[in-house]
Parts: sequence; C-alpha cells; structure tokens
Amino acid sequence: MRSLFSNKKKWHGSDRWLLFATVFLSIFGLLMVYDSSVAIAMRDFANQYYFVREQAKWLVVGIVACFFFSRVDYHVWQKFALPLLFVTIALLLAVFIPNFGVHALGARRWLNFGFFVLQPAELAKFSLVLYLSAWFCNPEKRRLASFLLLIAMVVGLVVAEPDLGTSIVLVGIAVVLYFASGAPIRHFALLFPVVFAAIVLLAFISPYRLRRLTTFVNPQSDPLGASYQIRQVLLALGSGGMFGVGLGKSRQKYEYLPEANTDSILAIIGEEIGFAGALVVISILLFIVWRGFRIARRAPDAFGRFFAIGVSSWIAIQTILNLGSMVVLVPLTGVPLPFISYGGSGLIILLSAVGIVFNISRQ
Repeated sequence: MRSLFSNKKKWHGSDRWLLFATVFLSIFGLLMVYDSSVAIAMRDFANQYYFVREQAKWLVVGIVACFFFSRVDYHVWQKFALPLLFVTIALLLAVFIPNFGVHALGARRWLNFGFFVLQPAELAKFSLVLYLSAWFCNPEKRRLASFLLLIAMVVGLVVAEPDLGTSIVLVGIAVVLYFASGAPIRHFALLFPVVFAAIVLLAFISPYRLRRLTTFVNPQSDPLGASYQIRQVLLALGSGGMFGVGLGKSRQKYEYLPEANTDSILAIIGEEIGFAGALVVISILLFIVWRGFRIARRAPDAFGRFFAIGVSSWIAIQTILNLGSMVVLVPLTGVPLPFISYGGSGLIILLSAVGIVFNISRQ
C-alpha cells in the first residue's frame, strides 16, 4: 500500500529549484505589496501596513500549505477530484446569496466566512486542474461534448460574477490539458473559433467590457475614464526606464495608478526597478513554468503529468495575460500577477498547487 507521506529519501531527487524560486518570488511579492499599497492603506485604513500585514498572514498559510502538500503523496488527491469539483461549483453559486456573497466593485466574487474571505474562482482553477488530470488519465473516445459541457458550467458561473479574466484563464488551462491528453488537432480547429466568438460576444454585451475593448483599440480615447488605468500604467513603465527610479520611490502608487497593489503591480515594479528589474521578475516566473513542464515530462504516471502541465499552464497563462495587459498587447482583464499581486485566496491556492507539483518531482 502506498504511504500517505513520501519517503524522506526522495527529497534529494526533488526539484528544489522550483520550491526556492516560488518562495523567493512570493517574498518579493510581499515587499512589493507593501511598497505599492502604502498610500491606499493610509487612505482606507489609516494604517500603512494593512495590506502587507494581511498578505504576510496569507503567505505564511500558503507556505505551510505548500510544505504540507509537498509531503503528501500526490496520488491521494486523485480521489478528491470529483468531490472538490462539486464543492467548487456550490461555492461559485453561493456568491449570489445575499449577505454571504460579498458585492464589491460591481461584482460578486467573494464569500465572507467571518474569519476569512474566499474567492471561489481561484479555487476553481485548482479544482479544474485536479479534475481534468484525473479524468484524462484514462483514454476515452468522443468526450468533446462532455468536456465542453463541464467547461461551460464552471466558466459560465465565473462569467456571471462577472470575472472575464479568470474565465479566460480557466478556458486556457482546460484547452491545454485537453490537447495534452491526446485529443485530435481537428478539435482545436472547432474550439478556437467558438472560444474566440464567446469572448468577443461577452465583451460586446457588457458596457464595462466594451469600454475595455475600445480602450485597447484606442488607448487615447476617454483619458480620464476607461483609458485612465492603462495610460497610468504606461506612464509608470516609461518613467522607470532601464533601471528604475529606485525602490520605494514610485510616484504612481500615490493614488494615480488604480489597482497598484493587485492587477497593476508590475507597473510599480517597472517604475521602481526598471526594465532590467522587471525582466528578472518575468524570468523567474518563466523559470517556474519551465520547471513545472520539466516535472511533467518526467512524471511517473499520467495523473502526475497532467497535473504538472495544468499548474504550469495556469501560471503561464495568468502571467501572459497580466503582462500583456500592462504593455497593451491584450485588453485589461483584471488578472493578477502570480505570487506577487495582493490577494489571499489566489496566493494560498497557487502555493498549494505548487506543493503538489513539487511532490510529483519527488516521485
């Protein structure tokens, strides 16, 4: 019988570079959360340490979770794939319950449990990776319809919050795993136009998303409205130059740049440590993604391979969307930068997922 906890001797064969890079980037993210949130923390809470204090709590929980998941044999989680998916769907529905779901910034994306606030859409990323990894372990013909039904159900609930950025991440993860499972390429020819048309339709039926799309096409339109955030992002990146204005010396963080500690945190990084510093951060993220795919290639079984591919794709897609929106290659989607942006649910869940990938490398 397989032991619940992995043998200690396997530590020496594990991918410690993945773990070190993840922890380093998370600690750097803690520094940048403090740096980027000083002004808004004083404005909203009269305490410049409010956001970094909250992020530090979540980081400690995330690192403990990462260590725990790295020690538990990853095969154990395969049996929880379906129950966790049901729980996630229930939580995604629960955000619409009055006084339980938190309504903020025009959306219902959070659940208030009293002692903590959960964003179910972040859990949906983990649940989808876990379920698809377990499902795709067994070869199966004609599962495209079932796959599309599952994705429509999960993504539809996230879109209804509304959260188009997370929806795109979920679809991206699912499509990558679907084709990694050996699906025929002709299915891609069918899926791509359907997904693209759905995204465009969602953008056009929502006035807020339509303004974001218009801003992307013409960043000079509505400079004090829909275009304001991206213009401030470009000002921050441009003023940083090659080596930045100096750590802690950002001007945009003083309430000029919206979402400075979440979606737009890369702009503060670029302003303070310049293109060179931002390139180092991006390189570490790419290194983590590469190590994840490397672990997938060496995984001892299909479940481990799919799970490592799913988590690596998750980090890669989210990074690409965040970076692309900062340099106006894609419209602003509100997707946070992995391990760095402020947010408890995303950080804890992603660190837990990395812990499982680390355990796969130990096998």
